[in-house]
Amino acid sequence: MPMKTILDRLVRTRTTLTTKLSDDEQLRRQVDALYDILGHIYSHDKLVLRAGKLEVLDDMSSDDLAQRVRALQRIVFEDPTVQSLPQRGDIPAILEQVEEEIADMVARRSVEDKLEKKIAERMQKRHEEYVRDIKLQIIKEDTGPENAQTLKKLGILEKLDSRKLARTVIDVLRPTCLSEVVGQDGAVRALLAKIACPFPQHVILYGPPGVGKTTVARLVLEEARRLPYSPFQKASPFIEVDGTTLRWDPREATNPLLGSVHDPIYQGARRELAEGGVPEPKLGLVSDAHGGILFIDEIGEMDPTLLNKLLKTLEDKRVFFESSYYDPADPNVPRYVRKLFEEGAPADFILIAATTRDPQHLSPALRSRCAEVFFEPLSPEDIQQILQDAARKLNVRLSSELAELISHYTVEGRKAIGLLADAYGLALYRRGTSALVRHFGAGRRKQPVRPVVTLERQDVLDVIQTNRLTPNVSLKASSVPEVGRVLALAASGYVGSVLEIEAVAFPASKRGEGKVRFNETSGSMTRDSVHNAASVVRRLTGEELSDFDIHVNVVGGGDVDGPSAGAAVLVAVISSIEGVPVRQDVALTGEISVRGRVKPVGGLYQKIYGARQAGVTRVIVPSENKDDMPAVVPGVTLLPVATIQEVLDLLLVRDGDRAAEEGAAVDSPR
Repeated sequence: MPMKTILDRLVRTRTTLTTKLSDDEQLRRQVDALYDILGHIYSHDKLVLRAGKLEVLDDMSSDDLAQRVRALQRIVFEDPTVQSLPQRGDIPAILEQVEEEIADMVARRSVEDKLEKKIAERMQKRHEEYVRDIKLQIIKEDTGPENAQTLKKLGILEKLDSRKLARTVIDVLRPTCLSEVVGQDGAVRALLAKIACPFPQHVILYGPPGVGKTTVARLVLEEARRLPYSPFQKASPFIEVDGTTLRWDPREATNPLLGSVHDPIYQGARRELAEGGVPEPKLGLVSDAHGGILFIDEIGEMDPTLLNKLLKTLEDKRVFFESSYYDPADPNVPRYVRKLFEEGAPADFILIAATTRDPQHLSPALRSRCAEVFFEPLSPEDIQQILQDAARKLNVRLSSELAELISHYTVEGRKAIGLLADAYGLALYRRGTSALVRHFGAGRRKQPVRPVVTLERQDVLDVIQTNRLTPNVSLKASSVPEVGRVLALAASGYVGSVLEIEAVAFPASKRGEGKVRFNETSGSMTRDSVHNAASVVRRLTGEELSDFDIHVNVVGGGDVDGPSAGAAVLVAVISSIEGVPVRQDVALTGEISVRGRVKPVGGLYQKIYGARQAGVTRVIVPSENKDDMPAVVPGVTLLPVATIQEVLDLLLVRDGDRAAEEGAAVDSPR
């Protein structure tokens, strides 16, 4: 009988008893009704068994009301310790407690029935899902791995692929042929000679960032593919990777550069291989580049262990794999896995590595295996040419004055193009929506049209201010000579600069007790240069440096970490002592010896580049550097010297020289 029905019957019984019968008859019938309800709850057979277990069978069939109530207590509360017979006055309260317990029992049974029903429903649902999975598995075995879920995800991916934004400005304006590369004619010829030939070489490209190393390497391969004597074919790949992202895994669990082995226990090979315990080799980028070029940018940042393994691959032209799980006698090993383990993977490629580091910072083992090509820093004229070429591709009207303005704030071609693109976008925004609609059209287009835009000076200035840029060169050459001021040259990385070295000299308060001061931030080499200058000054001028109080200053606190500023320090000191002005359109580099010789220095290319940036037209260099000097430097005349006297003759403007210059200025037509 349903529990709700039992509860309703219990309520109706109590109501009937309380309205029509006498007290004793009500109690007897109430007890009978409770036994009847228990019979429906437990069933009559189980109720008899329960009563027998509690030893109340005789009490249940007794005519004594008290005995029947005691039996009811034992059965309902399951308490065999109830021994005393209830008194006549206590029976109503006891029956009320029994009714409450039966009501709780019925409620619990009701909840249990609901739970059992839900459990049965859930089990039925699980059974149906299991049957459905079995059916899907059978269908998958017949129709392949695709299902509604995978097809839906495939559709989402295809929809995403069809939705594209415009390419980046670097992609749009990247040179498409070698003739479009600006400022790197020598590097392009050198790289072509090493790659586009019957016997290509591994190459390291040195140079500052943003000068086109990656672009030139890619274009050189395209040029080599077209040559009949080149070993590169039309399908030869160009694989590009950044060395900063390549790390050596000592566990050898993964190696995207050289390849690795996926053991079935740890990484898990394909299912059909894992089930048989067969390890699976995974090929790396060196195998992807087989027959072509592997370009590694910033190779100076690679892990030394990984670099050494790469050098071994360059020699072997193959990559070999090892695994303790490989059993050559296992008949389940596929033929391609057996071939990879026994013969290795092919890796015959040409390495082109690029770096912004100095050569001495790279591995000697790497340098010994590679030819070296140096990319020059871009001059302001090169930057301006790059900007004009990019402006034509963008349909931008760019005046030469604005191109020159941008060239003052960057030496990188990539950065210059970025500034141009920012100014272009700002100019478009300033034109307003109505003007753009006239050019682009009111409707949507599949291919956006680039309107012709004229850049204004304010557009460029806003971009410069937004990027918080400062001019590359704050020091410019001048035609006006000055006393005690010399333009020296310095090099940092692949970029040179002009140093302003100045000196002042005053007679000492006591002869022989003069002091020499210099700014400590200029480095220890400034101190050594001053000491060397003391000996040379006495030899050239007859003056004792100790008779003067001298202060030597490297303006801006530049750190002179080499002896190349020695000659410039000496000229500044002599100029300040004698009061003779120094030319400000000539720069100087060279170490000074105590005998007055000008010794060779390093970084000559970078220093000459820095001189060009500052507008210097003549550069004094040590004659012993003549083999290091470039054959032609546009806009700069190189003046080799051997002694400090030659330097003084070129730099100091004596009275006769000054009169001659002034006379030439008067005679010259205006």
